[in-house]
Amino acid sequence: MIVDLERFIVQERPVWARLDAMLEAMARDPWRRLPIEEAMELDRLYQRAASDLARMATFCAEPETRRYLEGLVARGYAEIHGAAGTRRLRPAHWLMRTFPAAWRRHVGAFWLAAALMAAGAAFGGAAIAFDPDSKPVLVGYQYLQMSPTDRVRKEEESQGKALRDRKAGFSGALIVHNTQVTFLSMALGMTWGVGTTALMVLNGVILGAVAVDYVLAGQAGFVFGWLLPHGAVEIPAMLLGGQAGFVIAGSLLGRDQRKRMAARLRAALPDVVTLSFGAALLLVWAGVVEAFFSQYHEPVIPYAVKIAFGAVELAALSAYLAISGRAQEKEDAR
Repeated sequence: MIVDLERFIVQERPVWARLDAMLEAMARDPWRRLPIEEAMELDRLYQRAASDLARMATFCAEPETRRYLEGLVARGYAEIHGAAGTRRLRPAHWLMRTFPAAWRRHVGAFWLAAALMAAGAAFGGAAIAFDPDSKPVLVGYQYLQMSPTDRVRKEEESQGKALRDRKAGFSGALIVHNTQVTFLSMALGMTWGVGTTALMVLNGVILGAVAVDYVLAGQAGFVFGWLLPHGAVEIPAMLLGGQAGFVIAGSLLGRDQRKRMAARLRAALPDVVTLSFGAALLLVWAGVVEAFFSQYHEPVIPYAVKIAFGAVELAALSAYLAISGRAQEKEDAR
């Protein structure tokens, strides 16, 4: 029974305001999974608001407050008991908030993948510098086995003519191959990260060996002009695959010992899927750029232009992952 209605409303209004803010935040980002602490708080606030509504039902006074509370309780009920089944995929929201937010939540795993690839690149580059005869072992692709000078001359003469009638097919093949490698990096997280680690290092070894081979032959402009336009997106996409793999590995290794392994994997699954599909989207763009832009060299397209194009891509991707959706996250946190 309420003895002093005005005092009751003043006392309970902060509870209603907190519940209202939580429901608003969930409506803005319906795909965000609540941490257990927030879920418990939401349930507690909803139960209290429902109890307050029942206590106010006998009063004719404060009809506006009662209507507000009725709407608040209805929204809470829908969110807790039925809204999850009615949520729809919103591509723009996923692209601008869900994907970059998932990347930021696991940024440590991304930098681990990057460090492993960089270590592999350093090893591959050093091996080529000190033992040029190791190239057939380090670089398995046939077209990279020839002398860099001979290949540059051949590429500059052909200007992609061999692909003239099959650029779309070549682009599709690149996308499929690179996506398979990236998804393999993710799946190998089930080996407690051992397979993901090996794949990151291996890709780095090949990248470092090729780059140093061409630089030592005096073809730095060609190799960076060839690699950067698509590599500025393709390499981060592969690192995203490694990041997803390390997220899985972290769940298996049990950093949060309070949960069973199955529960840890279920909790990590949404972010793993988000990172993997984000990488796949980036690889579509990289495949198109490689087939339709990277294959053209000087004098058709100056290497400086190609390098600048890749640098702009890398800067834009970095800014997108680091900044997109962050303002809304801060607002939700408040």
